[in-house]
Amino acid sequence: MPYLELSLHCSESTQPRYENALEDVGALSVTLLDADADTSNERAILEPGVGETPLWNTLVLTALFPGDANALALLAALEAFDPELQWSGAQFRQVEDQDWERAWIDQFEPMRFGSRTFIVPWNQDIPEEARFAGAAIVRLDPGLAFGSGTHPTTSLCLHWLDGLAERGRLDGARVLDFGCGSGILALAALKLGASAAVGVDNDPQALLASADNAGRNGVGAQLSVYLPPDEPVQTYPVVVANILASALDALADTLASRVAPGGSIALSGILHGQEDELLARYAPWFEQLACERDGDWMRIDGVRRG
Repeated sequence: MPYLELSLHCSESTQPRYENALEDVGALSVTLLDADADTSNERAILEPGVGETPLWNTLVLTALFPGDANALALLAALEAFDPELQWSGAQFRQVEDQDWERAWIDQFEPMRFGSRTFIVPWNQDIPEEARFAGAAIVRLDPGLAFGSGTHPTTSLCLHWLDGLAERGRLDGARVLDFGCGSGILALAALKLGASAAVGVDNDPQALLASADNAGRNGVGAQLSVYLPPDEPVQTYPVVVANILASALDALADTLASRVAPGGSIALSGILHGQEDELLARYAPWFEQLACERDGDWMRIDGVRRG
């Protein structure tokens, strides 16, 4: 059946109120996309972190309603629910029924990170460039809420893991993916030679997605997932945390305690300009701290002091 689609721009601070209002008046689904992403390429998607929901400054919020819904009546209901929000900018259109998740996935092409790491959507064939011995191929079906590798924060971490593997630092290693989302970083580490991985996320749906993706990639037995309160306290030779800068600051003690002496850490989800404060924050525990930039986003990596 057809649907009535409502779309509008909102800010990070107002997004929860808009979403609550839309759900209250009967939205069948609500999707968030980065309004500032290059529309000629893949839009960046929402990648929930641990303890917070990382959103971009400006978002495109899209909601679907039954096709026979009255747009004017919906606007009146939304304005009554929260009259302080700017509903006048909402745009409506009729759209035909389709598999929305599949349509979203169809936007993405296989992607390469570093020398041998490839992220390939399930609906795509493995590209010829990935058909060589030693290629680390992660087949991913991220859905509408978890990371696919298209956002620079994830890309920076994937390149870092690929570089570790080139130096033999992942061979047989145990890896902690803190803020695992779809599990993409843990899965890449396993495909690159890690023996086991632990994923931690505050969203139970992220844990389900990570476990499902691991099983479908043939590494289900090597990945364990936990909510933060249930995470076993142990150390790892490799730790990666792709979350917000504010969360990286708040969790510095915890993350530092998870890295074994001589172990490596990568911190991402950091906007350019936020790195100096985090470099100082992690300096008591880590040496060889370095930054890598991709557009507006930064990665910090370093080695745990003995």
